[in-house]
Formats: sequence, structure tokens, C-alpha cells
Amino acid sequence: MTTESTAIDIAPMRGFLLDLQDEITTTLATEDGTTSFREDIFERPGGGLSRPRVLDGGELIERAAVNFSHTVGASLPKAGTSRKPELAGAAFEAVSVSLIVHPRNPYIPTSHANIRCFVASRDGVPVAWWFGGGFDLTPYYGFEEDCVHWHRTAHAAVAPYMPAFGDDLYDRLKTWCDDYFLLHHRGEPRGIGGLFYDDFDGPDFASCLGLTQSVGSHFLPAYLPLIQRRKDHPYGERERDFQRYRRGRYVEFNLVWDRGTRFGLELGGRVESILASMPPDASWRYDWRPEPGTPEARLYDDFLRPRDWLNGG
Repeated sequence: MTTESTAIDIAPMRGFLLDLQDEITTTLATEDGTTSFREDIFERPGGGLSRPRVLDGGELIERAAVNFSHTVGASLPKAGTSRKPELAGAAFEAVSVSLIVHPRNPYIPTSHANIRCFVASRDGVPVAWWFGGGFDLTPYYGFEEDCVHWHRTAHAAVAPYMPAFGDDLYDRLKTWCDDYFLLHHRGEPRGIGGLFYDDFDGPDFASCLGLTQSVGSHFLPAYLPLIQRRKDHPYGERERDFQRYRRGRYVEFNLVWDRGTRFGLELGGRVESILASMPPDASWRYDWRPEPGTPEARLYDDFLRPRDWLNGG
């Protein structure tokens, strides 16, 4: 989208994301109560900043990564221009928060969120901008009420922006999420979805900024109640073993299909930060299938398929 340079200001998004990172890390560390986030700060050329925060080994949260990044580059990497080849060679600025939470209790779902803004320019003049974002949920043992809460909060995040983007906004972003977080090589969803969008560059910068900030602000209201509901649910080695197996699917998606991972690696980013989203413990089994009628089978039969969670599933 070609635009006047005076219409573009990445600074409000940068400030919002820094505050959002603070809010999410403080909340998660408080909820865990046994450990804290390690913070690393890396100044980047051109005024950029990388501020990864990683929590490891908590009694409640086995690993969480909540990473802020502000990148200023002379040329967009291949992953950033695969769908916009006309921008090859353009300079860019990008700000984002990307996060993952891997709880220890298998009855608490893993959750992921990412919100971002890109501005591309030539000779110092912005020639394109776009926003992306969303959050998704990966349960190991499914609870309908959790999925309904998750999707109703997702709907609440986008509802104020339906006049600008269309009354079908939630439906489009839910479908986009279901389609994106799919392990194509297995024909299997990663989880129960949520919201996902990329390359949003209209109707105007302010609307896209507001929508993306709303999505970021609704992550904790969507996820924190699920942690609090399930954190005391008893579990044993059977549940942990299944959790490790399903975490293997998470690794497969991130390394094979995730565009954000490819973007960071192609850009030459810090590998420790990019791969901090990986679970601390995962496993693979050869040609394994759950026994029919078990809670593990129910995940596949009842949850790992698109459903109308907004209306009760």
C-alpha cells in the first residue's frame, strides 16, 4: 500500500509493545510465584532493540518466552518479501512482541501470540506498511468451556473494529488461524486456533494500529483464566508423556512451517531468542496412535478440528 510518509508513525506501536511485554511478564511471573524472567538487552544498528525475556523451570510455567524486537534493516529478507516481491531491496522497520507459554501441568494449554508492524521504505520515504497479529491455543487435554472462553475473548478483541473491517472480521481471522496453524505434512491442526492475520494495510493505518493493539491487550484476559482453572488439576506421568509427545508437533510446526521463525533466521537474528519458543522437553514416537475412548483420543476426535467455539462448539 503506497502511503504518505506523514501518515506513518511506528512509535506508538513500539511503545505499546514495550508496555505489553512488561504487563505479560509481570503477570506470568506473579502467577508462577517460584521464579522470574531473565532479560537480555541488545542494541541494534539504526536504533533497533532486542529485549528477549525468558522464564525457565517454574513450578507452574516450565518455559515462557516473551520477546520484544525492533529491527531496522537496509533490505527486507526473503521471508519478508515472499508475498510482496515488489518490495525486494526495500529498507524496513519492524516492531513485534512474540510470546509462547509452555505450562508444566498438561491440563493447562500451551499458548502463543504475536503482534507486529512493518514499514518498508525507499530513499527514506515509506512505500508500504502492514500489520499482523493473533493468538492461538494448543491444549493437550480439551475442555469445551476453556475453548469457548478463548474464542469469545478473541471475538471481543476484534468486535469494536468490525465497522472498519467488516462484520465477518472474527470469522475471517478464525479461519485464517485454522489454516495457518496446520501441520500440512500431517494434515493435523496444531491446536484449537484463535485469531491470525498478516499483511493488513487498510482501510487506514490508525484502524490497523487499533485492531492490533486490541488483540495484544486481550491475550491475558483470554489465557490467564485457563491457567487459574487448571493449575491444580492432578496429573501423572501418563499425562506428562502425552504432553511431551504433543509438544513434538509444536516443534515440527515452528521449524517447518512458521514464517516468523524463517524471517528471524534469514535476518541473522539471535538464534537463542528465535528458538526460545521451543518446549523444554518434547518427544517423538514411531507411528503412535491413542487408544480409542481415552482422553488422549478425545483431543484428536473432539478438539483438533475446526469448530464454532464462539457459539458453544
